[in-house]
Amino acid sequence: MRLALLSDIHGNLHALQAVLADLQAAGGADRIWVLGDLVAFGPAPVACLDAIRALPAETTSVIQGNTDRYVTTWARPHQDKPTPDQWESYVARMMQRDASFAWTARQLSGADAEYLLKLGTDLSLTVEGYGPIVGFHAGPGDDEMVLLPYTPEDVILDALMIREGRLAVGGHTHRPMDRDLGDWRFVNPGSVGLPFDGDQRASYALITIENGAAQVDIRRVPYAVEAAIAALQESDHPAGAFTIERLRLAAPPQE
Repeated sequence: MRLALLSDIHGNLHALQAVLADLQAAGGADRIWVLGDLVAFGPAPVACLDAIRALPAETTSVIQGNTDRYVTTWARPHQDKPTPDQWESYVARMMQRDASFAWTARQLSGADAEYLLKLGTDLSLTVEGYGPIVGFHAGPGDDEMVLLPYTPEDVILDALMIREGRLAVGGHTHRPMDRDLGDWRFVNPGSVGLPFDGDQRASYALITIENGAAQVDIRRVPYAVEAAIAALQESDHPAGAFTIERLRLAAPPQE
């Protein structure tokens, strides 16, 4: 059984198309899990939604990410309280963030928004001879949880206590990882559209399960980064400069 994991597409159609082409060239997958954050920040939110919805419905499962929730419900992420000397930069950052979510929402049709709103938040699959696999966007029951490659093992295991399984998969951090935690194995496929690990290439994962074992292949796919940047520059996206910097550096913002 082959399971493909895609996460954090973020409206980057050039990256998504490259990943889907690579998946086809690699022989495809029996199941595809798309772990959320489909539309925000990039120049092509609707085209990315269309590409995801065009995947075979009988073998593709899609869940909601935190930014999908922000765009469609006007909820906002948790923010640490700024100090007085941080206030000016904090306000500027919040205004840019909110303008980005509003721009993305404006691109969507009512049917697009309804699709995102109705997405679930968890996935599960039991593979004969291997056992249960669970999936989520960031962490079990929390689409803003941050589980990084260097997060202490006990912290990840504590987060997984509310689930039963052998293999857990999640995205959100834009950083790929494959960690053996004893009773659990945790895999993050990285980000299709906005990597934060210093590598500009799109990232996704192929998991092959046979003879009771799972082989994880974190795949890096070159794509036309400058074409994605040009699409942002040609759009009226209010936070285009922010996303362009992220695409060029393949790194999170410094706050």
